[in-house]
Amino acid sequence: MPTRLATVFGGTGFIGRHLVQHLASRGWRVRVAVRDPDGAGFLRPLGDVSQVVPVFAEITDEASTRAAVEGAQWVFNAVGILTEHGRSNFENIHLIGARNVATAAKAAGAKTLVHISAVGADSQSASAYARSKAAGEAAVRAAFPDAVILRPSVVFGPEDDFINRFASLSSFSPVLPVFVTDGHLFPSGQTGDCPLFGTGGTKLQPVYVGDVAGAALAAASSPDHAGKTFELGGPQVVSLKQLLELILATIGRRRLLIPLPLSVARLQALLMRVLPNPPLTTDQVKLLAKDNVVGQGVPGLADLGVVPTALESIIPGYLGRFRNPYAPVT
Repeated sequence: MPTRLATVFGGTGFIGRHLVQHLASRGWRVRVAVRDPDGAGFLRPLGDVSQVVPVFAEITDEASTRAAVEGAQWVFNAVGILTEHGRSNFENIHLIGARNVATAAKAAGAKTLVHISAVGADSQSASAYARSKAAGEAAVRAAFPDAVILRPSVVFGPEDDFINRFASLSSFSPVLPVFVTDGHLFPSGQTGDCPLFGTGGTKLQPVYVGDVAGAALAAASSPDHAGKTFELGGPQVVSLKQLLELILATIGRRRLLIPLPLSVARLQALLMRVLPNPPLTTDQVKLLAKDNVVGQGVPGLADLGVVPTALESIIPGYLGRFRNPYAPVT
């Protein structure tokens, strides 16, 4: 039986479940700290009998957070939200929760804490999401100075909510929006071609979820990484337009791409606020105004010994359900 113990907060989430799988495959006992342990039962088969154990913990509650990290050598915080709902808001989850986990891990004597943040975390950002991520990083650093912070770009994989969302939309919608910041502009002094898409919208550096999980384990494995921040991006930078074109080519569908300025996207988000789970929020529109790519000279996957995985090698394996049945097989 394995004797090493790791606690994963947010283990039922997209990144968290892959992290649990990676830990279990390497012989770790994994305590999955979640609000609904019964709902996390699907994680148990990722390990041997009693190797993966879901336990109750609410990261905004100090007592349950302390109990969840007791005896753990490694602690991972993979909890994050993209939209706010009631008490599940950016401040509670990204700041207060992150601080509680870091404080509890330090008090429990954990050797390593890996905190998963996001590319674009910035205390001066117009986006509340990005500001809360930056505040969470600062709180983690204050409570656990040797913590390793990982900032992934847009994460893709079988359960992602980004590639899958656009593929699903393309299965019934004849048009797809490309939110642009510099489109609809005539070149200076010219009256000819109008570059409707500008540079193609927000630039992204999609990173495979398996690479993020691998990076988290690599970060925890060496004391050389203590106290460092790593930005994780895939091997290619693509515009939103290029990404949509890749998705359409993968699933064999032809759709009209429509350039929409962010002002229109902001109006759409305002109208969608009445929906219980809006597909676009005004805060997300603010995020789209800035490229989501790793910074130059910032340590990344290569520094953690992880070879980045290309989009083209992964997405065909999980977008099959959206494929046009009449498209020719290539």
